[in-house]
Amino acid sequence: MGIISWIVLGLLAGAIAKILLPGRDPGGIIGTTLIGIAGAFLGGWLSARFLDRPIENQFFDLATWGAAIAGSFVLLVAYRILFGNSRD
Repeated sequence: MGIISWIVLGLLAGAIAKILLPGRDPGGIIGTTLIGIAGAFLGGWLSARFLDRPIENQFFDLATWGAAIAGSFVLLVAYRILFGNSRD
C-alpha cells in the first residue's frame, strides 16, 4: 500500500475507533486522523511482531483493517488517559 492508502486507512480507522469510544476530544478531525494513522502503523506492527500475522499489501484485507482499528482504539484510550476528556 502507498502512503495515501495508509492515510485513508488511518482516517477511517480513527473514525471507527472514535465511534466505538464516543466523547469529545481535543484535536477534532486532524487529531482523529493523526491518531488513526499512528494506530494503523501501531496495529500493523503489533500484529506482525506478536501475532505472527504480517499485514498484507492489500487495502481491503480484513486483518489490516482489524489491526488498524485496534491500534487506533488503543491510542485513543491512551490519549484520553494522558490528556483527559475535554468535557471537564
